[in-house]
Amino acid sequence: MIFNSVTFLLFLVIVLSLYWTLPRTGRLLLLFAASLVFYGFWRIEYVPVMLVSVLVDYFAAIKIHETENKARRKLFLLLSLAVNLGLLAYFKYTLFVADNVVSIAQMLGMETTNVSWKIVLPIGISFYTFQSMSYTIDVYRKFIKPERNFILFGDYVMFFPQLVAGPILRAGEVLWQLDVRPAFRWQDLSQGLRRILIGLFLKVGLADNIALLVDQAFSNNAGVIGPIDAGTMAFMFGFQIYFDFSAYSHIAIGAALMMGIVFPENFHFPYSATSPREFWQRWHISLSSWIRDYLYLPLTGQKVEDRSAGGLGEAVETHHGQRVDGDHKYLPLFITWAIMGLWHGANWAFVLWGLWHASLITIYRVSRSLRERLPDKIRIVGGWFWTVPLVMLGWIPFRTQSVEQSLVIWGSLFEPARYFQLNLREVTYLIAALLMLMVLLAPLFNAKMAWLAGKSRGLHFLAETAVYSLIIGIVFIYLRPLRQFIYFQF
Repeated sequence: MIFNSVTFLLFLVIVLSLYWTLPRTGRLLLLFAASLVFYGFWRIEYVPVMLVSVLVDYFAAIKIHETENKARRKLFLLLSLAVNLGLLAYFKYTLFVADNVVSIAQMLGMETTNVSWKIVLPIGISFYTFQSMSYTIDVYRKFIKPERNFILFGDYVMFFPQLVAGPILRAGEVLWQLDVRPAFRWQDLSQGLRRILIGLFLKVGLADNIALLVDQAFSNNAGVIGPIDAGTMAFMFGFQIYFDFSAYSHIAIGAALMMGIVFPENFHFPYSATSPREFWQRWHISLSSWIRDYLYLPLTGQKVEDRSAGGLGEAVETHHGQRVDGDHKYLPLFITWAIMGLWHGANWAFVLWGLWHASLITIYRVSRSLRERLPDKIRIVGGWFWTVPLVMLGWIPFRTQSVEQSLVIWGSLFEPARYFQLNLREVTYLIAALLMLMVLLAPLFNAKMAWLAGKSRGLHFLAETAVYSLIIGIVFIYLRPLRQFIYFQF
C-alpha cells in the first residue's frame, strides 16, 4: 500500500475513525493490526521477517535491563544487533557480496558460475531494523527503560505512517505518545490533513512529473553527456529525490498528527544550506542523527546524548566543544559515510556517493581558517554557491548506480570544449532553473505565510484557501499510484 493511492486514503480514514472511538487497549491493538495490514499489502510473506526483529528486540531489551552484569548485558545487545544486522545483511547484501566474490575470482583467472538466484528485498527493512536497534542500544546505554507491553512496543517499531521510509524514530520520543490517549483536537486533524496534501502535491504533482525528464536524461549514453547536461541532470534528480522523499515525510508526519502523535521533522529546506555541515542538519535528519549517535560518535570515542535533533552535520567538527583531530577526526568520518552509502543500497556507486560527501565535509573543515576571515555575507552567499552545486553533483552516482557512468559524467565537467554541447530536451534546462528558483523562494514564502497569519487572519485564510485549492486540484488530476517512492528501495 503506497501513500499516493486512493487505497491508502480510504485505509487512513477507516483507521482514524476507529482510532478516535476505541479505548486505549483497543487503540493499541488497532495500530498493531493496521500496521500489519499496511505492510502486508506489499507482500504478506515478509511480515514474519519484521516480527522477528520486533520479538528479538523486545525480549533482548528486557534482559539487558534486568541484569547488571556487563558481560550478560553486552551479550543480549549483541544478540539484538546480530539478528537485525543479519536480516539486513542477508536480504540486502548477500547477492552484492556473491557478485563481488565472483568478479574477484574471475580477475584471478578462476572458473566461476555467475549468481543466478534472487532475493527479494523486504520493503522498509533498512528503516525498521535501524529503529528497532536504536531501542535496544538506548536501553543498554540506560537512556530509557524497556517497554513490557509487547503490543505497544510493536506499535512503536511498526507504526504504519513511518514504517516503510521513516522518519526513523527514537523510542524515547514516541513510545510515550503511543501509550497515552491523546486529547482529540481539530487543529491536529486539520494540520495533519494539510501536511498530507502538501506531501501528495510534492509527490504526484512535482516528483513524478520531474521523473519523466530525469529518466529521459539519464537514458542517454554517459559518453555523450556534456558539462551543462551533467549539471542539469544532477539538479533535476536532486529536485526529484527531494520532492519525492520529503513528500513521504510530510504524509507520514501528517498521518501521525491526525492521531495526535508528533513526529520530528525530517527535512528543513536543505537546498538553502550554505555548507555541507548545514545540509546534513536539514536533509533526512532522522537518519543522519541516527548515524551520528549510533556509528560516528562511538567510532570517535565521543559522548553520545539521547537526542534525535541536529542531524549528522552537528557532530562533524566538534562535540561539546571537543576538537577531534588526526586520524580520529577523518578516518571515522570516511568510514561512517561509506557505511551510510551502503545503507542506501548494495552497490559501490552508493559508497562513492558517501565518500563524495565525506570529502565535501573534509574540505569544509580544512577551510575553516580561510572562511573565518571572510565577511559574513560573502561567507554565506559563497557557501551556498559551492555547497549546493557540489551536493547536487553527488546525486549522479546515486541515480546512475554505476561507478563507471558516474565517473564519465563527472569527467565531462573538465572538458571546456564541450560546454556548449547540449543533448537534453530544451525544456529540461528551463524547468531546472525554475525549480531552483522555486526551492530558493519556498522558505521566504513559508515565512511570509507565517507573518501573514500573525498580521491578518482574514488575509491569511484567503491566501491559504487559494494555495490549498490549487494543491487539491493538482493532486486530484495526478493522483495515481504509478511510481513508488524512491526510498522504498532502501
